[in-house]
Amino acid sequence: MEYSHTIKAIRASILDIACTVDSPKDIEKNLRFIEDGLLLVANGHIEWVGTWEEGQSRIPANVRVRTYPGKIVMPGFIDTHIHYPQAEMVGAYGEQLLEWLNNYVFPTEARYKDKEYAREMSEFFVKQLLRNGTTTALVFGTVHPESVDSLFEVAENINMRLIAGKVMMDRNAPDYLVDTPETSYSESKALIEKWHKRGRLLYAITPRFAPTSTPEQLDMAGKLKQEFPDTYVHTHLCENKSEIKWVKELFPDRTSYLDVYHHHGLTGPKSMFAHSIHLEDCEWDCLQKTDSAVSFCPTSNLYLGSGLFNLKEAWKRNVKVGVGTDIGAGTTFSIVQTLNEAYKVMQLQEYRLSAFEAFYMATLGGAKSLSLDHVIGNFDVGKEADFVVIDPCSTPLQQLRYDNSKCLAEKLFVLITLGDDRSIYRTYVDGRLVFERT
Repeated sequence: MEYSHTIKAIRASILDIACTVDSPKDIEKNLRFIEDGLLLVANGHIEWVGTWEEGQSRIPANVRVRTYPGKIVMPGFIDTHIHYPQAEMVGAYGEQLLEWLNNYVFPTEARYKDKEYAREMSEFFVKQLLRNGTTTALVFGTVHPESVDSLFEVAENINMRLIAGKVMMDRNAPDYLVDTPETSYSESKALIEKWHKRGRLLYAITPRFAPTSTPEQLDMAGKLKQEFPDTYVHTHLCENKSEIKWVKELFPDRTSYLDVYHHHGLTGPKSMFAHSIHLEDCEWDCLQKTDSAVSFCPTSNLYLGSGLFNLKEAWKRNVKVGVGTDIGAGTTFSIVQTLNEAYKVMQLQEYRLSAFEAFYMATLGGAKSLSLDHVIGNFDVGKEADFVVIDPCSTPLQQLRYDNSKCLAEKLFVLITLGDDRSIYRTYVDGRLVFERT
């Protein structure tokens, strides 16, 4: 692995989307594809992008060109909802959300009080992200500050853009896994002061979900957001019908599940609400008015039988959407495989998700959902140099389908349908090579 900050020159096909859009029909118009392209990177940022013919004279004499024939360079993938401590319990059998939490998640998360254990699992987690081409993620820790310290330390070693937070949870969970309103405030505040905006790291205030926080704890979460307005809020919303019913019993004074968070000052441009499947009209309106975002987590929603996310409605309402793997209810670290499942979820709703729209959600659209589209998500000059080198022919079946695909849209769609971690040939973070397929 290389850690010098010299100029790098990458020659390959290059694909990105020029600007954020308000409608899926505008994505293809803003697609940029260069068959024989050159990407120049300096000091962790994009210095120049264009055709090989135009750019080769810009390459300093002593710089080796990394040439990737037959490969496609894309912006790094952005995972907008994932639980790093749940990597070790992916594929737990047979439950829906609430039973699954009690039977599998909570016992697993108890281990993360041990800093050494959390560090070991953080290393595993970050390696899995990189081998799947994910260069930015919004991540749940556990209730233990040690879990967040460990994760941030690992990410800081490669200057990765990661957003994470300590879970706030003071009821409806095992005694060994709860904090209090006061400790959740003081521990979160200490983590914010230590890590937020340190290098490329960012902090997310993280109440697990409304049922595991008292109104007093949600007040403390809102207080943190007021004191540190440029931090994120990361939680769950309207994932499961039993969960929604439970929220209404626990918060009878609130008009909806989302109103619980809104009442405590937890909606806004840097608030990410995972799942958001069973939304009422008033909740869609609140998301739109507050510029809050939602994370579409298809593998998780199918695995737990939670329901089908309504992407069409999100576009109609102008609500920001990112894509999330939601490890460990989600069943893969691969954003490519997650997009495959997203296509199927939309097929069940008579909506045809194009490859261009899918990759938009995984790159620039995901960046927009996290209010980071000014620094990541495409290859605009000056942006941070996080990118993946994709091998669209990593298996014999992919090669066969690629050879008889007629256009770029079809080739990308085959990549989504048949691709997985083997499709990731190289991953670059902050302009440095951090993963290479062997």
